[in-house]
Amino acid sequence: MPYSSFPEDVLEHVFSFVQSDKDRNAISLVCTSWFKIERWCRTVGGGYSLETATLDGEAMYTRGSTPWHWLPLLGGDQESERVGLRESEVEDLSGNWLSQFPDTCTSLVALNIACLGSEVSFSALERLVGRSPNLRTLRLNRAVPLDKLANLLRRAHQLVELGTGAYSSDLRPEVLSNLAGAFSGCKDLKGMSGFWDVVPAYLPAIYPRLWVLDYIEDSGLEALAASCKDLQELRVFPSEPFGVEPNVSLTEQGLVCVSEACPKLKSVLYFCRRFSNDALVTIARNRPNMTRFRLCIIEPRTPDYLTHQSLDTGFGAIVEHCKDLRHLSLSGLLTDHVFEYIGTYAQKLEMLSVAFAGESDLGHHRDSLRKLEIRDCPFGDKALLANAAKLETMRSL
Repeated sequence: MPYSSFPEDVLEHVFSFVQSDKDRNAISLVCTSWFKIERWCRTVGGGYSLETATLDGEAMYTRGSTPWHWLPLLGGDQESERVGLRESEVEDLSGNWLSQFPDTCTSLVALNIACLGSEVSFSALERLVGRSPNLRTLRLNRAVPLDKLANLLRRAHQLVELGTGAYSSDLRPEVLSNLAGAFSGCKDLKGMSGFWDVVPAYLPAIYPRLWVLDYIEDSGLEALAASCKDLQELRVFPSEPFGVEPNVSLTEQGLVCVSEACPKLKSVLYFCRRFSNDALVTIARNRPNMTRFRLCIIEPRTPDYLTHQSLDTGFGAIVEHCKDLRHLSLSGLLTDHVFEYIGTYAQKLEMLSVAFAGESDLGHHRDSLRKLEIRDCPFGDKALLANAAKLETMRSL
């Protein structure tokens, strides 16, 4: 009888009686179908050199209820470096599987239990984290309470990525104080996630660790300026760019405060509805180390709201004081004079974005430009063609 005439479930049952690894290997070499059947019913007695164990949930269209009986075996490997459960439904009946890791297991680099719906033994988790000096990534599940987080952080101050558990608790000053102290000790922390059921009163504990900020108002930027001295990049996007009236209180004042208080700030992307030359000059003097400055005033050709003049002077100050400026985006009411400033001072400029600006083809070129974006400006091709030979570094137009 041909090999393929046997139903797969029959062959799988027969293969289960073959215990020798050598014989199982021989079976898998008979034909392709036998190889596949043997593969699905294969068992592994031990993985002594296992370094990474990541359990991915099945695809949405093949999701089943097959239990992972071998999950507790993960704890038996003393050399495990990464244990991750993601996008999976795991039923943990005991809550003590973390205690299966032996006391000699000190090599853990990453632990991800975010998808677990049940409680874990916090004492076992605490011990495991405490004896893992190389742990860089820790993602907790929702069941880990906020008042316990500080204890974990003190034992893992070397963390680079943290996924918190439930970020909520009764309002207690000692909890906030403990959290703030624990976060301040995590000098290498660069990524945070989790934050289930957030209680806003506890958010100030993480402010000093923020590096990148995506959305805020003037009042929030002022609080940021007071706390986040290591901020290097600021991106503020419009909440309702097409709305007639602003729905947030955002002006140039917030950016001015950040420029005064954050000495490491190098990159800015700032959407707002109005700006002034005085604010631009102040920012330029505060942060001469700026390398990227992109100001996007939502309404085209908006003048200085204080003097109703063009913003040439303000952007001129930016290119004059920021000697290492690489990227510049212009907006608001601008004349040809702003391009004279750029041609004179922006010696290292590589990318220039211009929209609704200028009056004619007059303006100085910049030899170092690699990318030039022009939208809705009164420029013809005459100036570009005349200077094309000088733009040797240009890569994108």
